[in-house]
Amino acid sequence: MQHYTNLVIFLEELRKSLRMLGISLILLTIAIFILSSGLIIVFQEHLREKLYFFSVAGPFLAHVKVAFFGAVYTLMPLLMFVFWKAMGKPFAVTGKKLFGFVCATCFLFYSGTLFCYFITLPYGVEFLLGFQSESMKPVISVGRFISFVTVFILAFGAIFELPVFMVFSAQVGIFSHQTFTKNRRFAVLGIAILAALLTPTPDVVNMALMGGPLYLLYEAGILVIRLLRIDEKRTALHESKESGQSEQERSEHD
Repeated sequence: MQHYTNLVIFLEELRKSLRMLGISLILLTIAIFILSSGLIIVFQEHLREKLYFFSVAGPFLAHVKVAFFGAVYTLMPLLMFVFWKAMGKPFAVTGKKLFGFVCATCFLFYSGTLFCYFITLPYGVEFLLGFQSESMKPVISVGRFISFVTVFILAFGAIFELPVFMVFSAQVGIFSHQTFTKNRRFAVLGIAILAALLTPTPDVVNMALMGGPLYLLYEAGILVIRLLRIDEKRTALHESKESGQSEQERSEHD
């Protein structure tokens, strides 16, 4: 019942900002659309091949995809503020704690996207195009290439936020660092499966480029929970509240 109440509070708080977020995304998408040709060229540098389109609307839709991606990427701090404000409302996470979650999430998101763009993506594209031959030349759709690149970059940004959600779950009492430590083997299995699904190539090196940093982030999440003594502080606060309630009940009884 408590989880249902928290979900309702979260959705209600999120609903208050949906109109503002929608308008911001639309306006910024329109603004970035003007620069979308340059962004497509930047993405194409990882390909070093010509891009083609196979429908009349193909180039236009490719520019729209790039503009929307640019808007989401630029507005990520605002999106994260809205998300964490709604997420923290049921658990009374406000002030400096809320600001810390927003900053940490944005930092890890942008770190993940840059890691993907400069390291993982070039290797993956080079590996995939390495199968071409004299009798088999690539004819790559601009729309599908843009979708591949943008989704892959955003996915990396999202999974790099793992430590923040681990710390938050410990902060609100859902999990503890003991839980994450005891289930480390299941985490490794999940990371391996996730890396196999999200990486563009099935080779071990490319999977390791995602799985390795993700496992380090998992361990970093456990370390941060222990260094901040989140479990101990939460337990002490819970015992203090119970003690206060017991004293109040005794005074009312007397």
